[in-house]
Amino acid sequence: MNWLPLRKLGVSLLHNLLPEEVVEMVKPVLVIGGGIAGIQASLDLAEQNIPVYLVDKSPSIGGKMAQLDKTFPTLDCASCILTPKMSAVLRNKNIKLIMYSEVQEVKGRAGEFKVKILKKPTYVDWDKCTGCGSCVEKCPYKAPDEFNLGLTTRKAIYILFPQAVPRKAVIDAEHCVRLNPPPNLRERAKGRPLCGVCSMVCPAKAIDYDMKPEVIELEVAAIIVATGMELYDARNIPEYGYGKYDNVYTHLEFERLVSATGPTRGEIIRRSDKKHPKRIAWIQCVGSRDVRFNHYCSAFCCMAATKQAILAKEHMPEVDCTIYYMDIRAFGKGFNEFVERAKEEFGIKYIRGRVVRIDEDPDTKNLILTYEDTSTSYLKKDEYDMVVLAVAIRPNRVVPPLPLDLNEDGFIKLKDPYLDPVSTTVEGIFVAGVAAGAKDIPDSVTEASAAAARAALIAKGHLEEVVSLADGGGLDG
Repeated sequence: MNWLPLRKLGVSLLHNLLPEEVVEMVKPVLVIGGGIAGIQASLDLAEQNIPVYLVDKSPSIGGKMAQLDKTFPTLDCASCILTPKMSAVLRNKNIKLIMYSEVQEVKGRAGEFKVKILKKPTYVDWDKCTGCGSCVEKCPYKAPDEFNLGLTTRKAIYILFPQAVPRKAVIDAEHCVRLNPPPNLRERAKGRPLCGVCSMVCPAKAIDYDMKPEVIELEVAAIIVATGMELYDARNIPEYGYGKYDNVYTHLEFERLVSATGPTRGEIIRRSDKKHPKRIAWIQCVGSRDVRFNHYCSAFCCMAATKQAILAKEHMPEVDCTIYYMDIRAFGKGFNEFVERAKEEFGIKYIRGRVVRIDEDPDTKNLILTYEDTSTSYLKKDEYDMVVLAVAIRPNRVVPPLPLDLNEDGFIKLKDPYLDPVSTTVEGIFVAGVAAGAKDIPDSVTEASAAAARAALIAKGHLEEVVSLADGGGLDG
C-alpha cells in the first residue's frame, strides 16, 4: 500500500491547524531634538526596526553634550561617549535625519499623527556636499561662533563643529554678503552679485544661493519630545556683571575654554589680557533656587562646578579654585565621593555662602566678590582673576507647536511624574530629558530609553497596552 498520499494529507491538515505567521505593521516615530536624549531614543527605536524621523533645529545632532569636555563623576571624555552614538545614528538605515528644521504643525491622535516640518534653506546641496571645508577656508566673512558661545568667530559658511553629524556646510544668510548685502555694498554692486567665493571653490558644486524653505509632511504613530534646554541669561542678574566685566563667564563658556576642541585649544586664559588666571571662583545657583528668577534647582550645577575646578587644576596645578555654594546636592552614584576627591586630592575650597555682588578692578580687571559667609554670618570680600557663573537651565524656548500642558516652571507637564515620568498629557506624545525638568545626562538617557519603549508599543499597533500602562493597568489598587 502506498502511504505517501496519506502522509501528504496529514502534513497538509497539520499545517492548516498551525497559527498563521503574524506580520507586524510598524509605523514610524518622530523624535524632536537631536541631543543625547533624542539620539538614545532614536537608536533604541531603530534597534527594534521601527522607522524614526529625527528632527533638529541645528545643522548637526549632538546638542549641549557636544559642547562639553568631560562628564562627571568619572571625568570621561564627552566626545568619546557621544561621537560613536552620533555616528551610529548616521549609519542606521532606520533613522532619517531632518536637520536645520523645526516642527510647524501637529494634528491627529496616537497612532496617526500628521506633522508638518519646515526645513530651512542651508544654501548648500547636502546630497553633493562632502564636508571637505574648502568653502569655509576661503570664505572672507566672519560671524559670532554660536557653538563656542561667541568666544570666537566662524565663517559665514560653516560646519557647526569638527565632529558634526552630518558633516555638512551651511550658509548663514544673515552674515553672508551674497545673500544679505549691506546697503552700501548693494549700491556699489549696481545689481551684480556680490562675493560668491564659496561657489567658486566648491569642488562638488554644492552651493545653491536660490534654495528655498521646504515643508515636509509626515505621518507618524508617536512623538518623543527631547527639545532639551537653554541657559538662563545671566545679564538679567546685573550684580554679577556678566556681559559687563570681561572675566566673568558662564559655566558652559568655561567648558569651551577648557576643551581641547574649544577656541583656545584647552588653554584657560582671561578674556581681558589673555593671561592664565591664578585664582578662579565658581558661583552656584545663579538664577536658580531664587524666587526672583527660577525657584527650582538646576540639578547638575554642583557636580559640573566640581568637575570644572578639577579640570582647571589638571590644566594648571598652581591655580587656586573656590566654589561658593548654598548646598552641595551630590545625589547621584559616586557624586559625594567626587566632591570629597576634589577637596582632598585637588585642594578645591568650598565656601557656603551667597555672593552679593561682583565688582571689577578697573586697572587689573580682577573681580572682587562680596559674599555672606553663612558659617559666621559676616560679609566678606575676596579677589579673583576669573569668575564662573553656574547659571540656571530653562526649557528650550523653541518648543514645537504641540498641544502640551506646561508646569509652573515652563517644562512639559507629565501625566504622572512618579508612576509615568515620560508620558505627557496627550496620548501618544512622550517626553525625555531636560524638556520635562532639570536633570543630568544619565537620567536623560534613562528617560529616553523609557520613552522609546512606550512609543514602540504604539508604533507596533499596541495602543491599548500603552493606555493600560498609563492608567495603571496590571497593578492592584
